[in-house]
Amino acid sequence: MHPTHAARALAAACALAALTLLSACGGGGQHKEETPDSTAPVRPSVQKAQADGLPGMPPVLDPADVYAADRPGRLSPVVRDFPSRVYVPNTNSDTVSVIDPKTYRVIDTIPVGRQPQHVVPSWDLKTLWVNDDKGNTLTPIDPRTGKAGKRVDVHDPYNLYFTPNGRYAIVMASLDRELVFRDAHTMKKVKALPVACAGVNHADFSLDGRYFIVSCEFSGDLLKVDTERMEVIGKQKLPLAGAMPQDVKVSPDGKRFYVADMMADGVWVLDGDTFAKPGFLATGKGAHGLYVSRDSREMYISNRGEGSISVFDFTKDRLTKKWRLPGGGSPDMGGVSADGKVLWLSGRYDSEVYAIDTGTGDLLARIPVGSGPHGLAVYPQPGRYSLGHTGIFR
Repeated sequence: MHPTHAARALAAACALAALTLLSACGGGGQHKEETPDSTAPVRPSVQKAQADGLPGMPPVLDPADVYAADRPGRLSPVVRDFPSRVYVPNTNSDTVSVIDPKTYRVIDTIPVGRQPQHVVPSWDLKTLWVNDDKGNTLTPIDPRTGKAGKRVDVHDPYNLYFTPNGRYAIVMASLDRELVFRDAHTMKKVKALPVACAGVNHADFSLDGRYFIVSCEFSGDLLKVDTERMEVIGKQKLPLAGAMPQDVKVSPDGKRFYVADMMADGVWVLDGDTFAKPGFLATGKGAHGLYVSRDSREMYISNRGEGSISVFDFTKDRLTKKWRLPGGGSPDMGGVSADGKVLWLSGRYDSEVYAIDTGTGDLLARIPVGSGPHGLAVYPQPGRYSLGHTGIFR
């Protein structure tokens, strides 16, 4: 959750306290005593893979697996010579810590704009954009050299995505209540799309790239947006008073969207095509980030409020494991290493980063960084192009 928005989220949730299932509110408050019924997710209607994707989008490699380009070590020629690094935006320190994943040590600290939230790979893989939310700028980092460039003026850049055809960047302007479409290279504004919800923050795209699902954390809404028309074509409120949706991830077959909810303590499961009422899967307190394994079999779910990671098996359609951080922690956002062997997550409230073995769930390292580490990016990663956030690759 956006740290500086905490007061607004607290006020909104408390106003609903008499009507909600939750016993308290705010990112750091106590959660409800009961969770929604953890029934099996509603199975969606069968979706036929569409060959006619968004105009200009690279062709889908495998209609049964949107992550087919993300296999271990399958690096694009664009990034093949980039040094492997973990870039950690420290929200309260206005810096980015750079970690060498081989030594688990911070090797550089880069000053950036005020309140950096996420480090986002550009669609063409050549640039890392640091979202300086309160600085109203984007700081570019050259991943070949690790050097920061001249900041670009962009208002309220809480998060950043790219359309699958590489034409536009989409700024999640949370406080402005807008999705702002900008030229993917110059960041010049093309269209500001007002949204009737509060706290737009995360998203993911359909298999064909023609629409994307957006979470609104402060009002508990989901949006469905037509990519080409740049228009909202659907909106629904999640069926839980006080819901606070966070990360969004599409299933490998493109049939379902998973939406982490830090106040529901689990993941909503949505048929994106029909945009019908979602099912729910309880995972753990403060469910926050969603990351797919390199073989497209599993999804790692960070439960920030209890210091754990739940593992969901797509092929079995159920949770199979839960890894707990020794001594606790606050696992938030991150990504998977290029070889798929390590899950990297920021410790949002503990000024640290966690490296976790994806084979065993063991904690490999706990690395001190700046204050308020948030949307860290593991880079480079496999894939032909980036859809944004901390690294969604196709």
